[in-house]
Amino acid sequence: MPIDIRALRYFVETARQRSFTQAASSLYVTQSTISKMVRQLEDEIGQPLLIREGKSVRLTDVGKVVYERGQEALGVVHRLTLEVADLSSLGRGQLHVGIPPMVNLFFSPAVSAFRKRYPNLQLTLAEHGGQVIEQQVANGEIEVGATVLPGDSGLALETRQFAKYPIWVVGPRDAAWAKERTAGRTGTRTAGRTAVGTISLHALSQEPLVMLTEAFSLTRTMRQIFLEARIEPRVVAQSGHWDFLASMAVAGLGTTFLPEPLVARLESRDRLAVARLIEPTVDWTLAHIWSPGRYLSHAARAWLDVCDEVMGG
Repeated sequence: MPIDIRALRYFVETARQRSFTQAASSLYVTQSTISKMVRQLEDEIGQPLLIREGKSVRLTDVGKVVYERGQEALGVVHRLTLEVADLSSLGRGQLHVGIPPMVNLFFSPAVSAFRKRYPNLQLTLAEHGGQVIEQQVANGEIEVGATVLPGDSGLALETRQFAKYPIWVVGPRDAAWAKERTAGRTGTRTAGRTAVGTISLHALSQEPLVMLTEAFSLTRTMRQIFLEARIEPRVVAQSGHWDFLASMAVAGLGTTFLPEPLVARLESRDRLAVARLIEPTVDWTLAHIWSPGRYLSHAARAWLDVCDEVMGG
């Protein structure tokens, strides 16, 4: 049974995004094109693959099988393309790198250096949550990416740390925990300002929380921290945008967790209560990832080398 690779790619992205609209935006095509190609794939398979529910979709039983095997097939095609193209070295070609939205601000200098050094290489940065990027690297859909550690240990990915920052608590100025925070005793500073203080996780046990969506590695880490502390977090809202979390905190909706570099960038900081999280101390550790047993193109290796030079390791 012949299967159109492009139709398979469109179906996999639609299943991943759970939306024709989001898939079309991600692939830079029209929604009608996505719908047509998915329908074509369903005709080729002879079974419905998606259940349409308003603006969202979910997989049928057959769709789940095609989705899993489809990711594997697309990974094989992608690796084949890379290995053939790589024979021409770095004179031309393309490289896709997965970067979580909260991490992208660190990569501007590396992107600039890479483009100057390899002007004929097309570099595409794909933004997804860390967990999605880990899965894409493991499947071979992309060669290299970045994530927040610890990653999914079951994927057995190679990691190379390039940054590490403490997690801070950010919330309304009148939050109950803001009155309990302990002033910093060591005169530590962040972004040129004296640290406000520290706060323990248990002081937040009754606080309403606004957090990043479940696709983000930071949320995975914080949920594990709460579980180990035997605290049930009161999550009242979630968003995929860290600056919106800060806006909700300013509005008094709840408290959130942000890594130190993002706290330093908050324009609304003067209207917020901020404190470094201790007991336990939680770090935001960033790392490059790739699959250790898979062919790594010249372009991917060049990208990692440039990042090491510009960002350190």
